[in-house]
Amino acid sequence: MLSTFVSSHSVAISAGLLILAYIFIALERIPKVTIALLGAAITIILGLVSQTKMLNGAINPHYFINFIDFNVIFLLVSMMIIVSITTRSGVFNWIANELLKFTKGHPIKVLFTLGIFTAAISAFLDNVTTVILIMPITFVIAKKLDIDPIPYLLTEIFASNIGGTATLIGDPPNIIIGSAGGLSFMDFIKELTPVVCVILLAVVGILTFIFRNKLKSSEEKMKEIAQIDNTHTITDKNLMLRSTIVLLLVIIGFMLHDKLHVETSVVAMLGASFLLIFEKPTDILRDVEWNTIFFFIGLFIIIGGLEASGGIRLMAEWILKVTQGSQAATSMIILWASGIISGIIDNIPYTATMAPMIVEIEKAMSADYAYPLWWALSLGACLGGNMTIIGAAANVIVSENAIKEGHPISFMRFLKYGVLVVAISLTISTAYIYLRFLT
Repeated sequence: MLSTFVSSHSVAISAGLLILAYIFIALERIPKVTIALLGAAITIILGLVSQTKMLNGAINPHYFINFIDFNVIFLLVSMMIIVSITTRSGVFNWIANELLKFTKGHPIKVLFTLGIFTAAISAFLDNVTTVILIMPITFVIAKKLDIDPIPYLLTEIFASNIGGTATLIGDPPNIIIGSAGGLSFMDFIKELTPVVCVILLAVVGILTFIFRNKLKSSEEKMKEIAQIDNTHTITDKNLMLRSTIVLLLVIIGFMLHDKLHVETSVVAMLGASFLLIFEKPTDILRDVEWNTIFFFIGLFIIIGGLEASGGIRLMAEWILKVTQGSQAATSMIILWASGIISGIIDNIPYTATMAPMIVEIEKAMSADYAYPLWWALSLGACLGGNMTIIGAAANVIVSENAIKEGHPISFMRFLKYGVLVVAISLTISTAYIYLRFLT
């Protein structure tokens, strides 16, 4: 009886489950990993995806494991391991301190330098790791200069989300997009890095202008920053050499992915497993964000239910009907809708839902038609996270630490700057998508 009902209303039930998961994720009353795994279990139990691996002697296309993108999972886990080990050497703090000495402690130059450095690091490390590395340095600098750290913290948040947009590994939505769209590391470098650099310079430049009156300090205090002792920042030179060489080789492996015919997840796995030879795996694996990994797994299964029922295909058909097949209109709707929605809800579930829809559009139209849609989704989903204080994980981490340090960032204060930053980012992205792909 239940199986017949579910079969007859599979689209509505799978869509309802996904919407419910979105609502509970947005409310943040229950950990999102719990919601994702519970939703995945219900999806499997209801039969929206199958528990049976083989069907008539062949792999069952609706087998629930088929909907989990293990390229995404293994790339995330491997990069978390590599970053955790590299961070332990102190190399990132050493680079940050050297850059600050270069600014001679001038508050405005410090803001600009921290913004650019945060973005550059975020392109290769995840945003949360980046802000965790930068925050302690920021609070020390603000204290020494006797100025409000909030302008620095806001700039770092915005820069980390912008910088993460530039590469395949910079932000989880890009990992999902790269895997679903068959896009390489070098595709992201070629198509997104130039426009991200323009957006970054525009945003950091405008923020520097807005905060200029709050960034004033005495000559004595500026000299303290210029004379930071950086001799003991690197805690383990052998670890630093080993981990940075492996990180660079992994990035080179990503760049040569097309020629090597080796998936980026496999390249990262090789680098991570090599570094683990010299470490205690139990110590390092504690640093892996398993909540995020299992959140992804659960989410893929919930969305798999909607995909198996044909709901994703219906969404794709509806978008094409609304835009009357116009590539420009479809691109702009995806860009701006992604930017606004990702400012309100987590951009990971949003991207994980949209990626299969673009695959369906690609099947209906062509790969050439869908190509700009992937970049519109990436720019919208990654940059939109800057709109609100809950728009991205990095925003939440910084705001929580700011409260602990006695410098709370209110929702409305963040929103005031966030809306401006997202408006600038999406306007530049609109011009770029149109001129690059649609003319």
